[in-house]
Amino acid sequence: MHRVPEEHPRPTFLSDFILGSQDGLVNVLGILLGLVAASADSRVILIAALAALAAESISMGAVAYTSTLARRHLYLAETERELNEMRDLPEMEREEVRTILRNWGFEGAELEEMLAKIEAKPKAMLDLMMAFELNLPRVAASAPFQSFQVVLLATIVGSVIPLLPFFLLTHALVTAAYVSIVLSAAMLFVVGWYEARTTLGSTWSSAFRMILIGLGAGFAGFLVGHFIGQG
Repeated sequence: MHRVPEEHPRPTFLSDFILGSQDGLVNVLGILLGLVAASADSRVILIAALAALAAESISMGAVAYTSTLARRHLYLAETERELNEMRDLPEMEREEVRTILRNWGFEGAELEEMLAKIEAKPKAMLDLMMAFELNLPRVAASAPFQSFQVVLLATIVGSVIPLLPFFLLTHALVTAAYVSIVLSAAMLFVVGWYEARTTLGSTWSSAFRMILIGLGAGFAGFLVGHFIGQG
């Protein structure tokens, strides 16, 4: 009887890190700018931003855990279904493999030869069906907790960046806000640059795209605070 193969970790560090760091930075920056526009009380601003940091970090980590766990459960359920079909409906599975091989350019005797080799290795056949029929990547048993850790820590790091000037410039909130924007832009630039260096694409366009998205969201927080403060 076939069993579900042992899962191996999948490299999702980059997406988890970008998700956490960008979300933490953008949310806290938006809150800070909104509060500076609406209030001159540095204590209130710091308390609100720290509360947002704590809540956002735990929330983002929990979301990363549950979403990754759901992907693992889906992968395991589909794996069991494919194993059952390989056992109970072998001809249907062979035809599905033929379809994949035809899409790769195999025809005639060469196709049947490849099919026979794949069918002789059940794990290879299962992996082929999971990857190219269902388009489902493997999700390791350790992946949910790893995603939780990375997103949690990245959200904390991202949230701290715009907060730093407000600890150092408690009596100059407008100056602290400007410094916070500069530090946030620098952090977003580094994240975008790292993404492009790790994957594909222009480092400059990726970096400036990240800055535009992040500061745009932060500016929305400033507008809310500004108009509420004027009311």
